Amino acid sequence: MTAPLPVVFLGPTLSVAEASNIADAVYLPPATQGAILTAVRRHDASAILIIDGVFQSEPAVRHKEILWALDRGIAVLGAASMGALRAAELDRFGMVGVGLIYRWYRRWPGAPDDAVAVVHTPPELGAQALTVALIDLLMTIRRGSRLGVIDAGQRSLLEKQARALNFRDRTLANVAAAGRLEAGRLAACLVEQKKQDAVAALRHLGKVNPPPRRNKFVWTTNFVRDLEHAKIPLPDDATFPTDFPHGRFVP
Repeated sequence: MTAPLPVVFLGPTLSVAEASNIADAVYLPPATQGAILTAVRRHDASAILIIDGVFQSEPAVRHKEILWALDRGIAVLGAASMGALRAAELDRFGMVGVGLIYRWYRRWPGAPDDAVAVVHTPPELGAQALTVALIDLLMTIRRGSRLGVIDAGQRSLLEKQARALNFRDRTLANVAAAGRLEAGRLAACLVEQKKQDAVAALRHLGKVNPPPRRNKFVWTTNFVRDLEHAKIPLPDDATFPTDFPHGRFVP
């Protein structure tokens, strides 16, 4: 019998080919609502690592389903992107965060969610990033300043421009233009912090201990209703809330 593998939700932050050289795992596209429930049911995951996740185009992965997995004694880690956000929000419940971006969100709860957001191609086309995340842009600008590629005035302009742009427009070229800088000079200073954190999390994946199984998870009407509306099958251990009699929704 083959031992269960960890499940990793991965998209534009790192290619599956690169990740596979670091950790043996089941690699799935960026997490969406219901992805954790489905991964546990289909793959009997030994652990779950969320790196990338979808938002706007589909409902994002739910906090509630992460809590469900933790309650079942499955280690859940997060890093780099959506995973860092969720880990900063749920580490007090046992989710494990890895990397600088996770620590940044934990320290600054009001930090913008879109600091890790990028536009990318569909998973069928390789989930290639088409823009650069704000966190990587700011790290790149800081490095450019340290290396003397930009002066203090340009640094201020570039940081202001990076923050002002919508995440869909955050490219090195658009940011460099604010400081009348050739994009190539900024590209030479590129810091891929999201990628670094993803690699660190993959290396940590085999070291994490599963949390104790508690079996105290409480199913709520809203959670069940949302899953039903999205046609996501409920797991076998799902119990209907007391205000959800006979499988019928409470108005």
